[in-house]
Amino acid sequence: MNHNIRFLALILLCISAFGQTQEQAIEKITVTATRSNNNVMDVSSNISWLDDESLRLIEQQHINQVLVRIPGGWISRGNGQEHLTAIRSPVLTGAGGCGAFFIAQDGVSLRAPGFCNVNQLFDANTEQASSLEVLRGPASTMYGSNAEHGVINILTPNPFDVERSSLSLSMGPHDYSRGMFSLSTASEQHGFLLYGNLTKDGGYLDDSGFEQQKVNLIHQYQNKKWQIKNVVAVTNLNQETAGFISGFEVYKDAELKRQNPNPEAFRNSQSARAYSQINYVENDTTSLTITPYVRWTDMQFLQHFLPWQPIEENSQASVGLQVQFQKDYGDLTWLSGVDADYTQGQLTETQANDFSPSLPSGVHYDYKVSASVYAPFAKLQWTATAQLELSAGVRYEHTKYDYDNRLSTGSACAQGVENCRFTRPEDQVVDYDNWSYQLNANYALTANKRFYAQYSTGYRSPQATELFRLQAGQILAELDAENVHSFELGYRGQSQAFFYDVTLFSMQKDNFIFQDTNRQNISNGETSHRGVEVAVSYQWQSFYASANGTFAKHQYDSNLTLSRSNIQGNEIDTAPEHMGSMQLGWRGDSAEFIELEWVHQGNYYLNPENSAEYSGHNLLNIRTGWAINEKLDISARISNLTDEDYAERADFGFGSYRYFVGEPRALYVTVRYRY
Repeated sequence: MNHNIRFLALILLCISAFGQTQEQAIEKITVTATRSNNNVMDVSSNISWLDDESLRLIEQQHINQVLVRIPGGWISRGNGQEHLTAIRSPVLTGAGGCGAFFIAQDGVSLRAPGFCNVNQLFDANTEQASSLEVLRGPASTMYGSNAEHGVINILTPNPFDVERSSLSLSMGPHDYSRGMFSLSTASEQHGFLLYGNLTKDGGYLDDSGFEQQKVNLIHQYQNKKWQIKNVVAVTNLNQETAGFISGFEVYKDAELKRQNPNPEAFRNSQSARAYSQINYVENDTTSLTITPYVRWTDMQFLQHFLPWQPIEENSQASVGLQVQFQKDYGDLTWLSGVDADYTQGQLTETQANDFSPSLPSGVHYDYKVSASVYAPFAKLQWTATAQLELSAGVRYEHTKYDYDNRLSTGSACAQGVENCRFTRPEDQVVDYDNWSYQLNANYALTANKRFYAQYSTGYRSPQATELFRLQAGQILAELDAENVHSFELGYRGQSQAFFYDVTLFSMQKDNFIFQDTNRQNISNGETSHRGVEVAVSYQWQSFYASANGTFAKHQYDSNLTLSRSNIQGNEIDTAPEHMGSMQLGWRGDSAEFIELEWVHQGNYYLNPENSAEYSGHNLLNIRTGWAINEKLDISARISNLTDEDYAERADFGFGSYRYFVGEPRALYVTVRYRY
């Protein structure tokens, strides 16, 4: 790994030296790193993004096709629209694994703190976003609980920037079809945009497929001092889910790889969000942003990954407010604010048939939780010299859960049954007080070459399911909040032709929450995460090349009782040491383009004992498009060009290798009309 780091750093230093002779760099603005508009070169931490041009070119069928272009990130594709997330981390599973990531639209989290869902990215219209920005590593000072391993922020379009309305139709294998639309109109001060998409997929595997609808409505008002953006977003998913197929490397068997061992599995999910971003600016030195919001979700699904196949129903309704004030005092910039959120959530789990005395039929859980979060924060930025900027931030967050069990307390099994799987704790109130700190430095070697450094801490309070959905006789989950200490050092440069960014990072996580071999939820784990992330892009006339890569090691630093053997020092399962992608392409003056993409997924272990392994894979994709006339264009994409046999995700559970199968070579065609 050290040789790889030195080699990549040397290449990028050589590239940056050559890039110094190029023309003045084009300014790139980001909003996610600091919760305010900033030039990328001025950001004192890592930041990655995909703009609307890249998102339109990818024309995703699944969100993981987008995140392969982000260093340090992997969205592991399940069946249909299901997925799991990794950002500077292994793929995190379990009741609270999703709580390590803050996933948002325009800075408003898709799910309430404490009520995450591993599949929550399907609640956002990423297909038609204006951009997608990713912070890697802890960002709790700005975003609070759940911004422990990273932030994914989906930014909606500005109606004033949408010049024409459009319609498109995409077709692909297995009865795949997707229609997209956008309708826009704008005057001097008001802009309106209605856009959405409707997708149907018959599914590659037997008895699988989904139908999904996403609709967004945006109204924007602007004058010299006020900017107001009102957004309503609604989604619906009806999915017939295919589960894991079992057997060592069964994804290579042409006769077995399309099997669906869980034809009865399903997932239905609906969500709605509405918010208003109200921004007031005075003399370009003072700004106040107020964002009130409401959100609602409802989901029902069969837990096909469990042999006894219970059905879970969960829902949540929230109201919240974000307030942020920023003031420039010459060399000093002061930013402060407060975030508040109140949520009512509920969950039930039922099982139709008896599986065993310790896994009985009936209602396992039925509870509701009222949760409140209050979090003030502040950040001070100082331009110490013409070359050096320093900043420091702090956040305090109070989280409170009020749990109401609507069933009998204790075991869900018949009297006298030992080792019952399901335990219902008694009514209780649990609260957490967390602090987060952040120190940053940005040093300019030249106007377009920067060193940056960051020390940051992150945390996540336990999720409601970790506290109250207990098993095996555990009547009280005395869990601490997870916390992470992170150091990163980066070197970033850009010119008219080049952009490059190299980041070294080291993260230590304490109070890692996990379920031990006795199925008890405990929080005494320690893990470490270290590595290097690289992003490079180059533009020459109409040709371009881009690449990203990650070399990282994620390991257990304590002997977590995830196994009967000592796993301290082992690599964490589902955590590739290396992964990345490369794109080579050409863009014409109108809609013409062609791009070849290589996607690399390294090998990784499937269990804490490191005794089972997936060998990794390499995929090629090609995309092209051309204009029929000024209003009509057509594009085509071939995924898995070489028809590789591979697994989207490999796993080892219940004594067997298990896989989500990667789909074979497939052609998708889109026709788009603009008016």
